[in-house]
Amino acid sequence: MKRLYDYRIRLMLTGFVAAIVLGAGGRVRAEIIMGEPTNLGAVINDDTDTQECDISHDGLELYFSSQRPGGYGRNDIWIARRETLNSPWQEPINLGPAVNSQASEIEPAISPNGLELYLRWWDEWNLRVCTRASKDAPWSSPIIVGPPIGYDAWSPDISADGLSLYFASRRGGYGKDDIWVATRTTINDPWGEPVNLGHNVNGSGIDSFPSISTDGLTLVFGRGGTTIWATKRKSVDDDWEPAVKLGFNYPAGGYIYGPVLSPDGSNLYFSANSAWGGFGNDDFWQVKFIPIVDFDSNGIVDAADMCIMIDNWHIDSPLCDIAPPPFGDGIVDVQDLIVLAEHLFEEILPAEELE
Repeated sequence: MKRLYDYRIRLMLTGFVAAIVLGAGGRVRAEIIMGEPTNLGAVINDDTDTQECDISHDGLELYFSSQRPGGYGRNDIWIARRETLNSPWQEPINLGPAVNSQASEIEPAISPNGLELYLRWWDEWNLRVCTRASKDAPWSSPIIVGPPIGYDAWSPDISADGLSLYFASRRGGYGKDDIWVATRTTINDPWGEPVNLGHNVNGSGIDSFPSISTDGLTLVFGRGGTTIWATKRKSVDDDWEPAVKLGFNYPAGGYIYGPVLSPDGSNLYFSANSAWGGFGNDDFWQVKFIPIVDFDSNGIVDAADMCIMIDNWHIDSPLCDIAPPPFGDGIVDVQDLIVLAEHLFEEILPAEELE
């Protein structure tokens, strides 16, 4: 009788919290499955090379390097825009001769305020930065980012607060290329001495193309041009946990690089060669993170799954920590319940059929 009473109490609590959550709106880790990669299409990709992208922190601008006609060198930096997060990308626009030159510009990274654009020239290993006074102002020409970052730095990415700059370098560490981070106190201060992310992130080979999540707790990166890996940490002051390989289908002979997390963490963008298919030598692709919300694996998301989440409320439960994507934030809370509530009464395929 007491067990039935406890179950009813949990159901009442579930309904109460769900009502609050569904009225508030919101957004997702239990187990994470990767969807099927899809090509970004002919507006972004063409029959040349489309390489290395970055997405503005509002998700409405896509910066990338391309060899498409109409540029100033072998590779130029282009921008595509969309009206909303669900709108299609519009025709790309070249950033112009202040940014682009005959030097072949690659690996763009846009700051969260949109006023700094980091990039690299193909034949050198210095980061460069373009600046502008406002989003409506023209870009400056790129200047070299000097010491302590200095020479031997590439594939940059900037944190959502603008205070951490992640990049790859051969300046020492654990492998041929390691991932490093430099920080600054304010966006107007110079970058400090770079720090290696450590052995949990860096292996014995080539680790590059870091992309940091909006909350600063998840880092994805490329390894050896053949796989994409991810690591997480409990807070921005904690160490990174051992990195894991992201599980989606990698075709034989397929070269993959330049992973970028969408601002909400729900999608992963990356560059891949023609072994993946597509329009040119290298194309942009995207793949969605799919949260596993059928906690009891009975084929439907229902009240039993709600009760499991409530039983794990405000603790670090890998089963129920499904928000924000892709790997949660170390605590089961309202964000997780929002995602679970969005899937209520859905029939769920077994995980092996989703993969």
